[in-house]
Amino acid sequence: MGGSGHGAGCGMAEVVVFVLALVAGTGCSLTSKVLLDMESEGMDGVVKKFEKPLFQTLGMFVGMCAALIIHALVLTFKIPFPGYKHKKSVSKRKGYAAVGEVGEPEEEETPSIPIWMYFLLLIPSLFDLCATALCMLGLLHVEVSIYQMLRGSAIIFVAILKHFVLKDKLRDFMWVGVGWNVVSIILVGMTAMFSGGGGEGDDGKDPVKGVCLILAGAFVQSLQYAFEEKVMSMEISAPPLLLIGMEGFWGTVVCIFVLYPICYALPGADVGGTMENPYDTIAMMQNSAELRQMFLFYFLSIFFYNALAVLVTFMLNSVWHAILDNFRPITVWGTDLFIFYFVTTSFGEKWTVWSWVQLGGMVVLFYGTAIYNAPHAGSLKLDGGLLSCFCKFDYSDLEDEDEESQPLVPVNDAAAAPYQSPYQSPFMTPNTLAKRRAAEKEGKVFSKVSRGGSFA
Repeated sequence: MGGSGHGAGCGMAEVVVFVLALVAGTGCSLTSKVLLDMESEGMDGVVKKFEKPLFQTLGMFVGMCAALIIHALVLTFKIPFPGYKHKKSVSKRKGYAAVGEVGEPEEEETPSIPIWMYFLLLIPSLFDLCATALCMLGLLHVEVSIYQMLRGSAIIFVAILKHFVLKDKLRDFMWVGVGWNVVSIILVGMTAMFSGGGGEGDDGKDPVKGVCLILAGAFVQSLQYAFEEKVMSMEISAPPLLLIGMEGFWGTVVCIFVLYPICYALPGADVGGTMENPYDTIAMMQNSAELRQMFLFYFLSIFFYNALAVLVTFMLNSVWHAILDNFRPITVWGTDLFIFYFVTTSFGEKWTVWSWVQLGGMVVLFYGTAIYNAPHAGSLKLDGGLLSCFCKFDYSDLEDEDEESQPLVPVNDAAAAPYQSPYQSPFMTPNTLAKRRAAEKEGKVFSKVSRGGSFA
């Protein structure tokens, strides 16, 4: 099929963008772990590992801030980009059409983004900040492949929040998917704990602590998803690059002016008896060119993954965005093994007897997620067969339209359906989809405030 974008098909352009996004996403996780294992001389003259999780969190948000520059360029030079609609002729219309805007006559002016929207984006940014910091602390104690898989536990917490807090009741088959994801987390957690000896090792790593921190981060991430879905009925939403950039902006501000002073004042194991000393971080960066280069790779991988993930969702659909995230544990683990066995044993990860358990956990994770995401393309319906473990559920009451049957269309196309946001949550349930479609049929806007994403 031709690759015309807007969910129309999977051509060469779509394949290239998907692969590039996968490479960038893999780079985010790997460079993050490599940074933690690199060594440099600090302000105290001691050569040590660059274990600075708060600095990495700050770097992630600064990388996301770069989206604001691209956002400004898109508007100024009217560059075609997913989620933006530029005026084609001189009229009352100015700027761009916000993501999710229903088609309007050419002469009507597109509403601009209100000031309160910029401040509202502080809330998901704080969730993202807390989740990323917890996961970075956990990454200090476990391998990057385990870290990547454990972050998939967010879907478990999302399901619980959606069902009991948002009152968006999950179908029975979705609970089956959640159950399999719980099994996968248990298997991966066992791998982390038993392969690491079950307690704190001589190198100061405590796998149990690492698993708990990453799961806590996944829970906070689920609160972010729940918040986003709660505000999905808002009539005004922001363009994707602005979403990414503003989340990065607020995260940067909070890191510099709130978290760093707190971490510098609290007692800890860093230089000067602090939790994390920014002056020691600067000294270590200045004393190692390799460290600066790796941080640059980390910064660029974050930015490009955010931008390319938007393109994946826009050119294909949000299901493919979810598939992209599910592929990352495979590429991260595979690359980590390749580095250890074919590049250098100083970094990477070796295969152990417990790796077989981890592999089983990965397969179960994919299986559970495929069940949960039904009936979309790429999912698995439980039809009573062997692959369904002889479980059978009735899907007949669900609309058989997945997102591939609903192409994204320009706002001002006379025959167009309402424009759909390229930021649709991979955790969107059939109930949420039904609400969105009902709103669109009534001519209302059904959009969402969505995250640029934490992809460290």
